[in-house]
Amino acid sequence: MSGWDLTGTSPAARDEGADGALSVSRAVGIASGALDALPEMTVLGEVTGFRGPNARSGHCYFQVKDDSAAMDCAIWKFAYAKRSFDLRDGMQVNLKGRFNIYKPTGKMSFIAQSFSLAGEGLLRQQVAELAERLRREGLMEPARKRRIPLFCSRVAVVTSLSGAVIDDVKRTLRRRNPLVELICVGSKVQGEGAPAELIEGLRRAAAITPAPDCILLARGGGSFEDLMTFNDEGLARAVAASPVPVVTGIGHEPDTSICDMVSDRRCSTPTAAAESVAPAVTDLADKLAEREARLMKSLTASVKEGRAELDGFGGRLNRSMGGVLERARAAVASAASHAVLTRPAATLERRAAELNQTAERLAGAGSRLRERHGSALAHQSERLIAAGAGCMAARGHGLALLSSRLRATASGITRHPAAELAASAAALDALSPLKVLGRGYSIAYSGDRVATSAEVFAPGSELRVRLADGDVLGTVTAVQPASR
Repeated sequence: MSGWDLTGTSPAARDEGADGALSVSRAVGIASGALDALPEMTVLGEVTGFRGPNARSGHCYFQVKDDSAAMDCAIWKFAYAKRSFDLRDGMQVNLKGRFNIYKPTGKMSFIAQSFSLAGEGLLRQQVAELAERLRREGLMEPARKRRIPLFCSRVAVVTSLSGAVIDDVKRTLRRRNPLVELICVGSKVQGEGAPAELIEGLRRAAAITPAPDCILLARGGGSFEDLMTFNDEGLARAVAASPVPVVTGIGHEPDTSICDMVSDRRCSTPTAAAESVAPAVTDLADKLAEREARLMKSLTASVKEGRAELDGFGGRLNRSMGGVLERARAAVASAASHAVLTRPAATLERRAAELNQTAERLAGAGSRLRERHGSALAHQSERLIAAGAGCMAARGHGLALLSSRLRATASGITRHPAAELAASAAALDALSPLKVLGRGYSIAYSGDRVATSAEVFAPGSELRVRLADGDVLGTVTAVQPASR
């Protein structure tokens, strides 16, 4: 039932007329199915009528053509976003995709899923990628490029010795400045093996002794493919690494190669390169005359300025020396009139007078100091006596009270010991040798010791006898021991 509608007719019957004719939708559907059955293909052609990306959708629409046909193409937004370069009219491209029919209009288009440059366009893309890589490495930085001498006396040219370029360079140098020494290094400039020969030519030119001021790398005009030799990466690096500055003159004005980009100076043609390193003799003569005039003018101004400055220095020196001499003269005159030189004794007299005055002031100051301190001492003595009198009166009363209390206490304390002492004294007095002496006895001394025996004496020895009222001194005449 799915193939029939409510009227009982099938879709195929509706798409076909009574005479078997197809409807537009059916015909477009059949064509679309046939195109969908075609495999994915790659188409080579030239871009024309490019429009995009569309501001709203981001899709791109254009045609590709060759000598006898053209077809509409489209690239959707997501596919164009993956591009490595922008499409523009005139490019030779390879488009990879499928054919498609837009059913509302029945228009057939080629829907490209990806694209790439072809032929010369591919070469240009490769050259652009190499140039960008070398630029990121810094080989094209202006700061890296070396200065070419204004006047080169020795120039080496690396080019083909069989072409017109070498003749143009020689003719230009002879015309502009015959003093320039030209050294020719032959090399292929086109075809297989040309980059390697040019690299060797640069090496040989840089090894010349004495070294040239610069190297001309030159080639005449040609197609893009003819000039691809000078887009070689190895040759470009050799140009950048050359120990001698390199000037390039490759092709014509619109032609720019990677060697031009990395060289120290790029000129539009070989003739222009030769002219840039060899200024005309007349130009040099004019420049020398101009610089001579400027030098003379500068020297004249410098001499004039130096003379004026020297005159100024001379005037200031004279004034300065005059002031110094005047001050020295005044100092000498002042020293000569000093009393030390005119009256040598005046200093001693003045010092003696000052010393006498000082002695008088010291004596007067001593007297006044004694009077002032004597007066102060008398005043302090009176204050001390007055203060002492009051204090002594109070202390004397207290001392009297304490004395009476001490006597009373002392008599109570010493009464019994005093009695004992009196008894002991009486007993001691009774036993005292002095009491014995008072009763008529005496004590004999031999020297300072009491003589207790007659044996301590000998005739002629000294004798001291102690009596109650004094001592008797004498000499022993004889010793008589006591009878047993």
